[in-house]
Amino acid sequence: MHNIAMFPAYDYTLRMTEHNTHNAPGVPALRVIVSLDVEEEGLFSGRYASTGCGVRNVALLRHLAPLTLELGFPLTLFCAYTVFTNTEACGHLAWMRDHCKAEIAAHLHHWSTPPLDAVDDGPPLRTDQLPRDLLRQRLHTLFTAGRQFQSAPITSFRMGRWDLKSAIRPLLAEEGVTLDSSVCPLRVFRNGPDHFLAPTDPYWPADTPGLLESPITQISLSHTLAHVWHMLTGRNMADAFHFWGALSANPVWHAAPVMRAAAWLHKTRGGKVLHLFLHSSELMPGASPNVPDQRAADALYHKLYAFLAWLGETFVVQGITASQLRMQAPALGFSQHPHGTGDW
Repeated sequence: MHNIAMFPAYDYTLRMTEHNTHNAPGVPALRVIVSLDVEEEGLFSGRYASTGCGVRNVALLRHLAPLTLELGFPLTLFCAYTVFTNTEACGHLAWMRDHCKAEIAAHLHHWSTPPLDAVDDGPPLRTDQLPRDLLRQRLHTLFTAGRQFQSAPITSFRMGRWDLKSAIRPLLAEEGVTLDSSVCPLRVFRNGPDHFLAPTDPYWPADTPGLLESPITQISLSHTLAHVWHMLTGRNMADAFHFWGALSANPVWHAAPVMRAAAWLHKTRGGKVLHLFLHSSELMPGASPNVPDQRAADALYHKLYAFLAWLGETFVVQGITASQLRMQAPALGFSQHPHGTGDW
């Protein structure tokens, strides 16, 4: 753990840009968002409890401070209701916000957000199958808890399980959301949304003026291959592409060489924003099958740190939060909702 007093206050983005050896005049910066779903433990075991959820993992967010203090990448923390209503967890959130410039954002786990009904531990309903008024109430509960913690509105959002269909976006606008990050390209979710053909860079959804959609950066090895696969396979088969034909910079999903290849390919294809994510519970040994012990947790951290260091050495980069991207978005020329099929 680093002592915060060791690091003077400065503009982390400026520091990175000044020292980047590839900072040629006129080269646009690659915006980089590092986000975490900050949530309760147990989800990777398939347990969707409505109450009594542990959030001990939130304390481990402090271990990520060097990503900001040394490398210049502020974090976006998409927090579930269970986190906002836990006093100890809120103390760690406040430390990350106040000392590391982290953005506090909202993350809906509707099964554990009041008003609650009879919920078992099995997979919950998809949000589009919930009564609309119930979903609206749960969103309002989440954002009210976030405002009470933050003493300010929460403007960035991610839906749990990437469970976003277009009908939900107007409900987000009602709560003042101006950036959503609930779209995961090249995925088709069982009984849920089809995000397969979603763009890799942010875009403006036509159905919700003023809302920017910022997908997780997941790209195909070949655009043509991806379109053919989506066209020829059924809904239950299309998601298999995610496991063999996709690249991302997400440190739990892909190895370091794949992460670097994803960044290179995305930048080469004209990408303006690289958005990567992980779950807060993946910082906790034993809370995820991908992180069974302390050795695996340490390896995950070092992989993420090394990748972000490599980004800063390789490209002109600007580490930003989701809300900072939304502020910059009008000047970045993002497209209106592109033509295509799917729930994005």
